[in-house]
Amino acid sequence: MNIVVLAGGLSTERNVSLTTGAKVQNALIENGHHAILADVFMGYKLDGTVEDEFKNATRRAQVEKVSEIVPDLEKIKKARGTNPDVFFGENIIELCSYADVVYMALHGENGENGRLQAAFDLLGIKYTGSGYLGCAVSMHKNLTKQMFKAFGVPTPEGRMITKGEKASFSDFGGGKVVVKTCCGGSSIGVYIVDNEKDFDKALEEAFSLEDEVLVEEFISGREFSVGVLGETALPAIEIIPKEGFYDYKNKYQADATIEICPAEITKEQSDKMLSAALKAFKTLGLKGYARMDFLLDKNDNIYCLEANSLPGMTPTSLLPQEAAAVGISYNELCEKIIELS
Repeated sequence: MNIVVLAGGLSTERNVSLTTGAKVQNALIENGHHAILADVFMGYKLDGTVEDEFKNATRRAQVEKVSEIVPDLEKIKKARGTNPDVFFGENIIELCSYADVVYMALHGENGENGRLQAAFDLLGIKYTGSGYLGCAVSMHKNLTKQMFKAFGVPTPEGRMITKGEKASFSDFGGGKVVVKTCCGGSSIGVYIVDNEKDFDKALEEAFSLEDEVLVEEFISGREFSVGVLGETALPAIEIIPKEGFYDYKNKYQADATIEICPAEITKEQSDKMLSAALKAFKTLGLKGYARMDFLLDKNDNIYCLEANSLPGMTPTSLLPQEAAAVGISYNELCEKIIELS
């Protein structure tokens, strides 16, 4: 097959996406496909025709370690030079239109929020993962929470605050809370606070990234993730950061986190979590594959925090580890994702 692996873009998760894209492209070439890695924003330089480019698509990208530093998006815009407000870079639409399928290796804004999927639907371009509506709802944490509440998926209590709205730490009961951007990813813009001063600072920093912020009750417990592939929930993986919580640094730096898969939990706990993951997947209208994040408290209550419609596929990502636990290799997982799409 002729496949464009679409990565990069203009989100705070740009660097994660480029690493995902490079690893996926390598796997697809090893699987016998003609796969091109393209940065959706920076574009792709063609040396000849689009057809010739796919015929010669055997050059593997280098898989880079994800930087601890969040990318400077304004600097990236300036680096492209022309038309910085146009999301699609040079030759991207031409490449994607010619391909048999686009492998979506994007993360964050305009990758997971449904806009790109909607554009591709209008252009008749096939792509991996969920459609525009499932992506849009799951990307917005407050919409996700409202859907979870309506359909009985256990989730922490929380309330959205918009930029300019007055809010005080005391409005939330005076206990520890989590402040997070509504549409962020990779734990960028997530703060755990227990006093007014830190709450105000967290809001200020979160609002510098987005205009909508979710304030959620803090649940003390063990962290897990459950991937869904097709109509099957994969084994739960437990996430144990060596320091702090599962933030951007701990997600992508090697040896920063202990990850146990299958998780060392009881069958009852596992069944409950996997069942909730499938319910969340269907509630949000997700398709193909996704990953749900959970907390398990000391009383065996589970809480679904959010859904990831395009889970990371970097060397430290969770979904490939969960797939490996049931005998699915990284290359087989990439193939399965294309088949399901």
